This record gives sequence, structure tokens and C-alpha cells, in this order.
Amino acid sequence: MYAKRSLIRRTTALAAAATATLVLAACGGKSDGASGHSAGHEASPSASASPSGPARGSGANNAADTAFAQGMIPHHRQALEMASLAATRAESAEVKALAGEIEKAQDPEIKTLSGWLTSWGEQVPAAEGGGHSGHSMSGMMTGEEMDQLSKASGKAFDTAFLQLMVKHHEGAVAMAKTEQTGGRYQPAKDMAASIIGSQSAEITRMNGLLGKN
Repeated sequence: MYAKRSLIRRTTALAAAATATLVLAACGGKSDGASGHSAGHEASPSASASPSGPARGSGANNAADTAFAQGMIPHHRQALEMASLAATRAESAEVKALAGEIEKAQDPEIKTLSGWLTSWGEQVPAAEGGGHSGHSMSGMMTGEEMDQLSKASGKAFDTAFLQLMVKHHEGAVAMAKTEQTGGRYQPAKDMAASIIGSQSAEITRMNGLLGKN
């Protein structure tokens, strides 16, 4: 009888131990799952913070890049407006050729700059008002200067165009140098370097043409 009771107690103890082991294992599994779930939550804020970061999804641009793009678009638009007048008003073949080169170079840059702003979630300057808008920027012509240029023709147009475009280019070069110093988006910095090189060369060329007049 005593042996039978002892066997029952031993069997009960073993069963209890096995049950405890299973419970601990289950708790351990839940702990791991909870830990994994918590880790997932810890990663979420980081992931959700990326789109609202300073680059707005580009991963590289900053405020200087945005200012460069938003400023250079109307600046280029005015240069195109000035250049378009040369076809019918310029007398010098060299002035007409220069105007054509300006149009060929700056129109694609406007499209590129607009694309960057769109990708950064920034506003693209409206084309309303043509080249007269934003004339307070470096090198920009006033509405009065643009009106006077549009009414000139022949040699008078050539002289006015070259003088105004030298001033306009100098403004663009200054804006591009600011981008090179403060910008972060490498394609924008590369465009700025290209503008400095090409427009500085054109300034020299235009000053030479003015010396012939």
C-alpha cells in the first residue's frame, strides 16, 4: 500500500514538473515574440521619419539647393525672353548666334531644375508674368528695361542686349557660386559649376563684342 502511494506521488510530481516545463517554454516563446514585436515598433518611427526629413525623400538636397532652383528658373526664363528678341531685332550675326546658344543651353536647364523641385516636394515658380517676374534677383532686368529692349532694333538692340545680358549673366554666376558654397545636392552643384564656366566665357565674349561697337 505504501509503495502504491509512493508511486502515485512520484507520478504526480513528474507530471507537475513536465507541466511547469511546458508553461515556461510557452512563456519564453511569448517573450521572444513580444520582444520581436517591440523591436518592430522601435524601427517604425525611424522608417516613418525618413520622408519628413530635411531632404524630403531626395536624401541629398538642402535649403540652398531649393533656393538655387527656385531662383534660377525665373532667371533663365528672362534670359530666354531676351534671347528670343534677337532673331528679329538684332543686326549682328554674332549676337543672333549668341542668343541661339543661350536658348539652347538654358531651356533644358529650366526643365531639369523644375524636375528637381517637384521631386523634392517644393514649389516650381509660376511662369506667369514671363521674364518680368522676380526682377529683384541678382542681375534680373526690370520691366522697364525689358520693354526698352523689346522696342529697340538693329545696332541699338545689339548694344542694349549685350550690356543687359552681361549684367544678367553676372547675376547667374553669383547665384551659382552661392549654390556651390552652400548646396548639398551634387547634380545642382554640378549645374552651378557648368553655369559659372559657360556664362563666364560668354561674358568675356560679349564684352569683346561691345568693344567692337
